[in-house]
Amino acid sequence: MTQEQSAPSHGAGPLVQMRGIVKKFGSTTVLDGIDLDVREGEVVCLIGPSGAGKSTLLRCINGLEQISAGTIEVGGDRLVYEEKHLNAIRSRIGMVFQSFNLFPHMTVLENISVAQREVLGRGKGEAREKAESLLARVGLSQKAGAYPDNLSGGQQQRVAIARALAMDPKVMLFDEPTSALDPELVGEVLKVMRDLADEGMTMVVVTHEMRFARQAADRVVLLADGGIAEQGPPEQVLDDPRSERGRAFLHELISG
Repeated sequence: MTQEQSAPSHGAGPLVQMRGIVKKFGSTTVLDGIDLDVREGEVVCLIGPSGAGKSTLLRCINGLEQISAGTIEVGGDRLVYEEKHLNAIRSRIGMVFQSFNLFPHMTVLENISVAQREVLGRGKGEAREKAESLLARVGLSQKAGAYPDNLSGGQQQRVAIARALAMDPKVMLFDEPTSALDPELVGEVLKVMRDLADEGMTMVVVTHEMRFARQAADRVVLLADGGIAEQGPPEQVLDDPRSERGRAFLHELISG
């Protein structure tokens, strides 16, 4: 497998640096020696067959999964599995999951405000102002007083994105953010993500939406068989893959 890496013109050094990442679940090795850098302002899309370890790799970045070997650095600080260090690393990372994980008993505005007050120590007025600004940014100003159960899946996911952004992260992680949505709702979430990419947000996105990867990614990384099979600009990886595994995956996409 090749782990050749293109050299995007973002920042002086990597915001996220992963070296020799191994992740095992019991006797099963899911990730086997992953080296990956993500530079400030870069959008990296992780693609690959089911079970390739894409979501696991994402969860390793913010310590939701503890790696079996290797090192991870975020903003120059090494990830250490102690609460104080984990909290410091996670304060720089926003994560959006497949499921929306909103508090059902809180309004949209409260969902976006609560962590700002409890984790960042912002006052009620400041947190509300930030929440209102982010709701406008994701096109949901009119839903500030609504409860999650009264929102569509696409609207709930946009609220989840706003909630993550409210913590002023340095990097946003997206784990198949549209996979739980009805097809007609996918576009509204991808639009918000494309806007974030255009604004220079550093993003690592696990996705099966190849159109999004083609339009928004600076680099596409194909994971397969525990490692990086191929990576490079979207037009290379998606249109003219150099590896046998990349060609096989592309064939599966087209024939599927």
